[in-house]
Amino acid sequence: MVSTMKKILFLTGTRADYGKLKGLIKAVEESPDFEAYVYVCGMHLLERFGGTYREVLKDEYDNTYVALGLSQSSASSASVSLGDTVRAFSSYVDSVKPDMIVVHGDRMDALAGAVVGALTNVLVAHVEGGELSGTIDESIRHAISKFAHVHLACNEDARRRLLQLGEDDERIFVIGSADVDLMLDDNLPTLEKAKARYGIPFANYGILMYHPVTTEVKNAEANARAVIDAVIESGRDFVVIYPNSDLGYEAILSEYKRLLSCERFRIFPSLRFEYFLSLLKGADLILGNSSAGVRESGVYGIPAIDIGTRQKGRYSTDECGNIQHVGYDANEIIDAIVASGEYAVKAFAYGKGNSVRGFMRVLESEAVWSLSTQKQFNDRCLEGDADAQRKEGSGAHSCEGWK
Repeated sequence: MVSTMKKILFLTGTRADYGKLKGLIKAVEESPDFEAYVYVCGMHLLERFGGTYREVLKDEYDNTYVALGLSQSSASSASVSLGDTVRAFSSYVDSVKPDMIVVHGDRMDALAGAVVGALTNVLVAHVEGGELSGTIDESIRHAISKFAHVHLACNEDARRRLLQLGEDDERIFVIGSADVDLMLDDNLPTLEKAKARYGIPFANYGILMYHPVTTEVKNAEANARAVIDAVIESGRDFVVIYPNSDLGYEAILSEYKRLLSCERFRIFPSLRFEYFLSLLKGADLILGNSSAGVRESGVYGIPAIDIGTRQKGRYSTDECGNIQHVGYDANEIIDAIVASGEYAVKAFAYGKGNSVRGFMRVLESEAVWSLSTQKQFNDRCLEGDADAQRKEGSGAHSCEGWK
């Protein structure tokens, strides 16, 4: 047990990372040993995407700060937005003086939080480091891991990658994904309540969540057109959720306009996370390139169709049997929709529903609070590399492999 009250500061910049963090925030809020602080920024503040900072405020934490004015006004100004967030968050950290900053995933806001923590000697805990994201997000995720001092990984694969990045084993804790805890909670809204809240009349439906791929922005319009051609031609009903605000989102929203006059589609800038989970649980399939199709879909055994390269390398169809992968071809997507009923397989690759408890055990450990903010690269080789390095002319040092 920690010896003194600790301030834990959570940074959230999107509806997605808040869904992963809220269980952790609530656990800290309820603990007599910790104080929770929540800093809300980024996409949360964009009204075009639902103004989801209001969803954070509805949870009524004791200490919530909404960084109004910090929202990313243009996807092309991401680097400017990063700098602005570093500056503003630095000021907030200076006033709160937290003992730990908790960031999630692979977004620019999380990178800003990690940079600030590292440069101000505040412990940074990174949730879901060591994973593969695809596109620029993957570079951001690994950069955050190098700034972070504590790693809250989802599984052993993520742990191994963090070791490959030179991180110390004593800094890595495999706790699973906290959203799985919420997904398995019996207190989620019923499907009927979720449909009533959002005016969804469909008895059967799919969910479409398609995000821009920043490294393929030149093809954004054509790729989005193929996706929308497919869902129109499929004849299926869909709940459609806006993309994130990354470069290229305008092309997707432009294509979504083609769905407005059709009764088979209901389009939303955002959904409250618990209600989204209820709708996902009751869906026939999820289509697009969102991480929800890679992670959350498997917990419920919902067929998922992953389009394009955004989630490349993040899953294996052998391990995640509920997922089909397709390219940016309308006919290929339609064929996958038709076949989706064959892919209802549950997969628990990211936790069993006890992640919040694991997180609290980490916080309650004196060993964590003894970790230094001064890090060093820990040289390691993967098992099997020693043989490769012994080849003539390799010029590499041998190693015993990590355990």
